[in-house]
This record gives sequence, structure tokens and C-alpha cells, in this order.
Amino acid sequence: MASSFGIKDEGLIKTQGFIDGNWVNAAGGGIIDVHNPATNEKLGTVPEMGAPETQDAIEAAGKAFKSWSRTTPKHRHDILMKFYALMQEHHEDLSRIITLENGKTLTEAKAENTYSASFVEWFAEEAIRTYGEHIPSPFPNVRNVVIKQPVGVCAILTPWNFPSAMITRKLAPALAAGCTVVMKPPPETPFSALALVELARRAGVPDGVINVVTTQKNVAEVGKEMCESKIVKKVTFTGSTAVAKLLYSMSASTLKKISFEAGGNAPFIVFGDADIDAAVEGAIACKFRATGQTCICANRIYVQSSVYAEFASRLAEKVSAFKVGNGLKEDTTHGPLIHERAVEKVEKHIANAVSQGAQVLVGGKKIEGNFFAPTVLSDVPATVDLAYEETFGPLAALIKFETEEEVVKLANDSVYGLAGYFFSRDVGRVWRVAEALEVGMVGTNTGLISQAVIPFGGVKESGLGREGGHGIEEYMITKVIAFGGL
Repeated sequence: MASSFGIKDEGLIKTQGFIDGNWVNAAGGGIIDVHNPATNEKLGTVPEMGAPETQDAIEAAGKAFKSWSRTTPKHRHDILMKFYALMQEHHEDLSRIITLENGKTLTEAKAENTYSASFVEWFAEEAIRTYGEHIPSPFPNVRNVVIKQPVGVCAILTPWNFPSAMITRKLAPALAAGCTVVMKPPPETPFSALALVELARRAGVPDGVINVVTTQKNVAEVGKEMCESKIVKKVTFTGSTAVAKLLYSMSASTLKKISFEAGGNAPFIVFGDADIDAAVEGAIACKFRATGQTCICANRIYVQSSVYAEFASRLAEKVSAFKVGNGLKEDTTHGPLIHERAVEKVEKHIANAVSQGAQVLVGGKKIEGNFFAPTVLSDVPATVDLAYEETFGPLAALIKFETEEEVVKLANDSVYGLAGYFFSRDVGRVWRVAEALEVGMVGTNTGLISQAVIPFGGVKESGLGREGGHGIEEYMITKVIAFGGL
């Protein structure tokens, strides 16, 4: 089976779950078929696990927490740095696995592995900086000391659009803090997660510290077990708002600590005083990265009327030059969507916009299989479905606006608040709009904001908690110790 991946280290391809240091099959013998979305070729299988395996994984993590949580931050730092080095060493193999199971181009997959490894490096360094503090007491002979401790066993649920980076963005801070984990990777892209677990094992992560349960049909019962288990103290999830709300409600039964990165519908604003060339490049980087399948990609592109025609023309020209195809081919700029349902959603949003008067400048049609032509729509009304729903595909919808006040109101007219972008060379406007946008992250004069070092997360129904930069705090508790009788 490993030969279908064409990688150098076939030991990175794992077709089993991972519980208490052992690679295991599903108790019932069920399997999940995993396919390459570009070719529909069957890459391999992973186990169809359920509640029993999840319970075993949680118990293993609970047992391992007793010893792992007592290791020194320096010890955890050293293991994570070995893990980071192994990710660098196996860069080509890990990138190829991403492309094969996700479909993104090999260039983008290599960028993802670099991004993914950066979380491991960052949190290795954060492990030794989990500082406490001394708080002066108003009472004599009392000393107040604040310490940080790992929260406990963490349940990690990740999406398919970044098969590697969404794992390390959660796993690395958990391990750095001294937590143990039970992970449920997506059934579409499990091999990247399992390869990372194999490298973590090689780096010296002890048995039971990382556990992986794979499932597709039993996702509801696995999620329920993770959220309602009294052993699990923290749940972290990236995915849709609907699922986040369900996990949130189940986690309430034990008042778990949570961090959710849910849906997005990012506004991208081009003001009349913007550098149009930079705005076009920013829109391409933001909107069409991973064929539009990112949670922070532009979903609504607002362009001021004075530069609307120029921006639309330049963007359409750039997009028309894209080469859609298999991500392993060198000339491919954009790969397939993950599955047929994703294609259908893009088609639905285009049809809805066109029915309300939008014009197709480029693309607008399915090519074949899971491939969809990168699309630019002009004359899009602000009331179309995509203005309120996340497309998650290669569709750039251009909406005209007149004033700053108008566009800020339009941008904030959403239940989501993950990311927002705008281009302007007016420094006063830059500050006003950045502060006015109701989002957790703002890109000003840039379409790329993702970095391991910054706090990543949203407001409103885009979730709560932060990953990246300050993310280790999400995996720790704050404890005060008041020393009396001194």
C-alpha cells in the first residue's frame, strides 16, 4: 500500500489507529477507504473505530498524564525539537502525503509542512516560558505565588483542509504544556496525522501521551465520548460552526476547557486609494490558496466603485492564467476540491449569484471529477447567499461599494468573525477600519496572515479561544498558592 504514495520512508504510512503506544485496528474490523481527490485512486484504509476504542485511548492518555505532566519543560522542549528536526528531515515525504490525500499542489503542501513544523518549533520554545508570578499580598506574613500547570487530557478534532498544520497547531502546545492527547483526524486525510504521530514516537514521546482514533461513520459517538468523558479536561476543535455548537453543548456536561475555531466568511475590502497591483496579488493569495478551501480565505470581496472596473479586470486576467490539475504535476497551480459535495456548494453559490444579476468574468463551471474552474464574478449584489454562507471553494465574488461607512457595515453583517482584510494607503483609514472590523484577525495590505507566532482565532460564531502565539495558555490552568505563617 505504501508504494502508492511513492515516498522514501514507507514507515511513515500507517494504516491503523494509535493507542497506548500500539498501532491497532478497529475492534469490529471496520475500515475507511481513503482516496486521492485528484484521481479518485484508493490510497489505502484506516480503521473505523468507535466509542470502545475512544474509551481505551482516553484511559491510556489519563494514565500517561500522571508521568508526562511531571516532566520538566526543558525535557518536553528537547523532545519537541527532535520532532521538529524529523519533520524537516522528512519534508519531501510529508509534503507528498499531504498532496495525495488532500489534493493541494505539491508547492502548497511543502509550504504547509513548513508551517506545520513551525508550530512544533514555536511551542518547544514556549514550553520553557510558562512563567508564573508573585503577587504582593495586602496581609503581612503572606506570599501569593501563581503557577501554571497542564490542564490534563485533551481531545483534539481536526479538519481535512490542512491535514498537517491543524494537527501540530493543537498537538504541539498540548505536549509543550505537559498534557496528553486523544486525536480524531478527518477521515478524508488521516495519513498526514498518522505520519506525524510516527515521527513524534521516533522523537521520544512516551507511550500513551499521543493517541489517535480514526472514524467516519462513528464520528458522533466518538465526539460524544470525548466531550462527556470525565477524564478529558479540554476539547479543541477546528471545523464548522454547527459542529462546534454541538461539541460545545456536550462539553458543558463537565464544564471542560474549550477552544474552537469555527466557520468564517472573511470580508476583503479594496479602497479607492489602494495599491491595485498589491490588492490583486493579495486577493489571489487570500482567496485562491488551497483552491479556496481555507477558513480565513476571502469570501466577500468589496471593491470601491472608483477602482472596481480596474480591479475586476486585473483579477480576472490573473485568474484566467491558473492551471487546474493534479497537484503532483509541476505546472499545476490549483488542485481539486476535496469531494463532490464541495463542488456542489460552489455551483450552488454561483447559480444563486447569477440569478440575482452577477456576471461570470472567468470560470464558473465544473471541469471534471472534483475539479472546478477558478471563478471571478462581477456585479454581485450584497444580498447573495455567499455573503452569509462560507463557500470553501475557488469563487471570488466582487461586490461594489461607495463609502467607508457602508463597507464596514456590510463587512460586519455576518454571524462570523474570524478574519478580515483590506487594502488602503490612508494611515488614518487603516487604523479606523482595522479597529472597526468585528473579527479576531485583520490583514491590512496583505492577504496572508497565518504565522505560528500570532494568536489565531475569531469572535462571534467563529469560535473562542486562541491558537498559535498565545495558544499554550489554552492547555494550562492558573493556580494560586497563598503561603501563610511566614
